[in-house]
Amino acid sequence: MDNLFYRKDKKPFDIRAMLKKLVKNKRAMLGLVIGIPLVLFLLFGNHGVVQRLRLQGQKAELQAKIQQAEAETKQLQAESKALDGDKKAIEKVAREKYGMAREGETVYKVRKKN
Repeated sequence: MDNLFYRKDKKPFDIRAMLKKLVKNKRAMLGLVIGIPLVLFLLFGNHGVVQRLRLQGQKAELQAKIQQAEAETKQLQAESKALDGDKKAIEKVAREKYGMAREGETVYKVRKKN
């Protein structure tokens, strides 16, 4: 009754026997000879999956840089429009950004403690 539910004698996994059967089976051998290089080419070739994933990552990085540059451009254009013809705004930017002063003025820079 015990023999109905399981096999007593387990055959060890024999790689040599499996390879001999594979070599004898011409269709399987042809499939492996064609299939393995094809899969490797599809994964690692010039237009393969790995290359595509790498390029998509680069594309995302470049798009983020483009968006950042466009935002900076918009900010600079808005700043430029604000400075158009407004002498007080121009003077403020000249003093704050470039440390300029009128004749006879002395500029003192206060350093912040860290």
